[in-house]
Parts: sequence; C-alpha cells; structure tokens
Amino acid sequence: MKNSSFPLSQKYIDFINSVKGVRADFLEGTTASGKTTVGAGVKFMRMVSASPKRLHILASKTTGTAEKNIIGQDNGILDLHRGAAYYGNGDKDNKLPHIKFEGKIIYVLGYDNKDKWQNVLGSQFGCVYIDEINTADIEFVREISTRNDYLCATLNPDDPSLPVYKEFINRSRPYKKYGGDVPREILSELKEDPVPGWRYWFFSFYDNLSLTPEDIERKKAAAPKGTKLYKNKIEGLRGRATGLVFDLAEGNIITAQKASELSFIRFSAGVDTSYSKSSPDTIFFTFIGLTADRKCVLLDERSFNNAALAKAVSPSDVFDRLEEFMEHNRSRWGFARDVFIDSADQATITECQKHKRIKGSIYNYLPAWKKTKILDRIYLQSAWLAAGDFLIVDSCRGYINEMNLYSWKEDKDEPEDGHDHGINSAQYAWLPYKTMIGSVDLEG
Repeated sequence: MKNSSFPLSQKYIDFINSVKGVRADFLEGTTASGKTTVGAGVKFMRMVSASPKRLHILASKTTGTAEKNIIGQDNGILDLHRGAAYYGNGDKDNKLPHIKFEGKIIYVLGYDNKDKWQNVLGSQFGCVYIDEINTADIEFVREISTRNDYLCATLNPDDPSLPVYKEFINRSRPYKKYGGDVPREILSELKEDPVPGWRYWFFSFYDNLSLTPEDIERKKAAAPKGTKLYKNKIEGLRGRATGLVFDLAEGNIITAQKASELSFIRFSAGVDTSYSKSSPDTIFFTFIGLTADRKCVLLDERSFNNAALAKAVSPSDVFDRLEEFMEHNRSRWGFARDVFIDSADQATITECQKHKRIKGSIYNYLPAWKKTKILDRIYLQSAWLAAGDFLIVDSCRGYINEMNLYSWKEDKDEPEDGHDHGINSAQYAWLPYKTMIGSVDLEG
C-alpha cells in the first residue's frame, strides 16, 4: 500500500488492526466520515491479502458505483494499492468485472442485478465487502453471509425496521473502548442475539482527520436542522428519510426542566397494546399534560415488548404496571384521573376495571375515544407540531423514534400500520381534550 494522503484517526487505526477473531465489521455513521475509504481501501484489502482463499467479492449497488466511489476515486483501491489492477470488462479467464491483487481475484458485483450475482454465488469466498448494505437486496446479503470467512459492510443510517438491521447489523457489538461513541438510540437497538466476532463501529465527521473544522461546519450547514436529512447524514442516526407522516422539528423537543416551567391545567394518560411474542410491537403507556396556553406536552412514556421479555406481559399484568406508572407521574407532574385504553382491547380494559374493583384505585380505566378518524388526528397533530403547540420531553425516546419512522403507505393515502403504538397511545390521551389544544383556529 502506498503512503496515503488520507490521515487516520486512532479509532480507524484500531479498526484496521482489529483482526484476531473478527468475522465481520459493520461501519455505520455520518456522511463523509471516511467509512468507505478505510473500510474498503484499507481493512478489506488487508484481509484479502491475509486470506488463504483466492476468490473474494466487492459489492456495490452497481458496478459503475463501485468503480466511481470505491475503486477509481482518490484514495480508492487503485490509488492506495498500486499493485492492484482493475478489469472492468473482465478478461479471457474471468468474464465478470474484477480486481487482480497479489495473485487473487476480487469480483466486482452490482447487487441490483440478481441474475449476475446469482451466477457468482456458487463458490466459497475469502473476504466480502458490501457498500451501503442497507440498500442491498436482502436476498443477496443473506446468501453471501454464509459464503465468506470475513465480511466488511458500510451503511448510512436508514429505517431501523429494515430486515438487514435485525438479521445482521444489530447482531454485532462495539468494542468497549468505543462503545461511548455510539449514539444512545442506536446502542439500544444492538440487542439481537450477538454473533461471536461481529463488530460494530460508529464513525462521524470527527473520525475523518482529512476534514477541517470549516469542512465539517459547511457540511452541517448544508442540511436544515430538525429535518430527516440532518438526522441521517449529519447526526448519523437511524430513521426513514422520506414518506414520513409527521415533520418533527428540533423545537418540538424540550427538556424536562423546560416542561416543569409550564403551567399545566390537566393531565391525561393513554394505553395502546400489542401482546405479540413474535414482533417488535409494544404495550405503550403515555402521560401528557395540557397547559394554560393550549399546548399538549408528552411528559413520560413506558413500553414493553413481549418478544424481548423472558416472562410475557398479559392483560392481567397491565393493571399493576399502569398503577405504578400513574403514581410515578402523579408525584412528578400531577394527577391524571382518567386513563384511556385502546377501545379495541376489551381484555385489558376489563382486567383493569376488575382489579380496580378488587384492589381499589383512584384512577378510571376507560375505553379510548376513537370517533375522530386517523387522518383527522394526523391533521390536528401536524398543525400543533407546526405551531409549536405539541411538545415532547426529550426522555421519551420511544415516542420520538416512532415519530421519525411513522410513514405513509406507498400505494394508499393512509399511514402504515406500524411504528405507531406510542403515537396511538398519546392520541388516546389527548383525544378527549382536543378542543383545549392549539393556538391556531383550524376551523378557519
């Protein structure tokens, strides 16, 4: 490898040198963090050099993308490894595009072309590099994952409900030394059964020593704060970038200290449930406050996912958990007499009302008022968000995460049935009091 003009941070040096026992490296993070340059041009090529196998794979969306962004660019593979040669049209021995390097063959594949990659995947390979694995055909990722000794994959943050996260990315774990660099909301998602030797790395602008402070500020300024583009590219956080139902701005999120300075006149709570043991759906509690100046503030949340619990929560278990949640918030914020539970879940409503009769309670457990249609609820909440009349305390991470994922269906003008348990729960809490919210006259 030639002397590179691309300086390496200590984290990248440690990444390159972490070889023993490593079966896969997943590199996620901000744009312009150097993931591709170091991941493909340095670590992957080092692993190819050390591999006893002759055949390897470099995969990108198309072969043209691989040529432009990985192979031929400044500090790309050909620039860093002067002994490597690229045959974009193949040669007499290998008809597919490939790189020859130290007597080895690195096939260059586009995962957008299933016919071509299926023809290659009949063999076992030494090392595989997948560029932007979040956009790759999941069938390709599943197939290639069983046919290599070492996998290196980069990705830009995307919709965390994509199967590539559950099946691959979230099964990796960061080194303890760099665990603190991983954003909290991503770290909380790295919870699938881990695979020994699978490593997770989060890289940001500040890990790319070729960027000056002025370069970083220019890149930050190119994306408006509070937008999905800023969240994905600048903060390196997961979440869909298009098709979102709600436009959650930075100003809609406040601290608990800021919320405590508001003048609340009423409190309410909502409950949405899903008892599935085989899905990420949740049982979700929310606690809201309404202010004298007509703002609705989401103050607290609590959620449970039966798929993640050793002992699943049933309708009969909800009462005690709800009572504890309500008492906690009565002490912290104030008394909400009524708790509104999804009216479609008669089992939970019945159990809570039964326990109240037996044990006694100061809370009323009532069916949610759902006469307001879903699209009308979205219309109301969107207007409140735009006017700054719907606020969320920043500790309500589950709700914020849903707001950053809740999307419209591609084939119908209605929201998807997913990423909505917290959203529904909060709606149940504010629906009875919707006329008390909003500084803008929506009736016109």
